[in-house]
Amino acid sequence: MRVSATKVISASPERIFTLLTDPGQHPLIDGTGSVLAVLPGGPERLTLGARFGMDMKIGAPYKILNEVVEYDQDRLIAWRHFNGHRWRWQLRPLEDGTTEVTETFDWSTARIPLLITLSRFPRRNARGIERSLDRLADLVGGRTDLDRRTWGGGSGAPLRGSARPGT
Repeated sequence: MRVSATKVISASPERIFTLLTDPGQHPLIDGTGSVLAVLPGGPERLTLGARFGMDMKIGAPYKILNEVVEYDQDRLIAWRHFNGHRWRWQLRPLEDGTTEVTETFDWSTARIPLLITLSRFPRRNARGIERSLDRLADLVGGRTDLDRRTWGGGSGAPLRGSARPGT
């Protein structure tokens, strides 16, 4: 119950993590087009337990409050909102000075995961994740062509044109 994509980016994990933990950068990173702006009053830098709000738009505009629920400095950050599903970023430094970056939309932790599974969100978010990784690479000036996409249980198997998660 997750979709992921992985990209090797020519930048250090520290540099990438600095962007990911700055909520003001999220509209620039987001590849779905739904993250519009950070709401005022939140932290400038995200850490475990931090709460931050975003102006969003999927069809109609709305506001959402997120909480950071996973955090490992320069390696991992994940947040969730009221429904419980998570957006997770994992960074793994590689020997050549690049970083393997994985973004995951994980709805296994949602209150009612079946509703998300049956919706258009897994497919929509899989496309958005690919664009987010490209945008992140552009922001840090480290674009590469090495990437991997996965559906479903997060098995690491490459996406092979599946029309639906888990197929």
